[in-house]
Amino acid sequence: MNFTTKESRLFVILSAIFVMNALISEFIGVKIFSVEETLRISKFDINLFGVEGLSFNMSAGILTWPIIFVLTDIINEYYGVKQVRFLSILTAILIGFAFFAVAGSIWLPSSDFWSIRDLGDRTLNMDDAYSAIFGQGMWIIVGSITAFLVGQMADVLIFHRIKKLTGGRMLWLRATGSTVVSQLIDSYVVIFIAFYINPNYDWTWQMVAALGFVGYIYKFTVALLLTPILYVVHAILDKYLGKELAEKMIVEATKS
Repeated sequence: MNFTTKESRLFVILSAIFVMNALISEFIGVKIFSVEETLRISKFDINLFGVEGLSFNMSAGILTWPIIFVLTDIINEYYGVKQVRFLSILTAILIGFAFFAVAGSIWLPSSDFWSIRDLGDRTLNMDDAYSAIFGQGMWIIVGSITAFLVGQMADVLIFHRIKKLTGGRMLWLRATGSTVVSQLIDSYVVIFIAFYINPNYDWTWQMVAALGFVGYIYKFTVALLLTPILYVVHAILDKYLGKELAEKMIVEATKS
């Protein structure tokens, strides 16, 4: 690839941002936060499928994951299905490598001066804290990577199909439609693998259905809110590429 052309440089930039945000999302995703408390509202008391007292407790990974939604659609729009597939598989491999690297760092014996931190009123074992935060179980890792790949493959195929059916019109429809379907799949795949078939947990299918649906409601809302941002990014890239080149890339991407 000739990296002196606008389209090649743009692909490198978009790919780098895509991979970076996917990796960041995986690592910060170990923290679970309350959406209601963040918004300073009362917690919802949702009852679904016999599971009571549900509220919106989400992974912190959703802070950066919406960027993946936008970039997936943008790369699909300008470069086509094959490039998004390649980038998604590459990202999954890099995420897997990152987890193995973290596992290796956990295995390393910690230095005495680092492992125990005196906080005045209490003592913190840094080694235990490090292992607890970054040492996700293998089932969760497998579930996360599998959900990412399955969700991405669904997203690009639906986006591409809607784009062909609408003749390239209605960007909002293919972007939102592909995201809401792919995130429905993603929401259930990760929970099913990480908690339902995982022998270390005793989750029922009702718990999987309820928690997956609550998480999906949040992702569905985010997908709708991202639609205007997608148009803004689209306009910026059209200006950078130039109208003629942008239209040529979009047409070629549709054929791929």
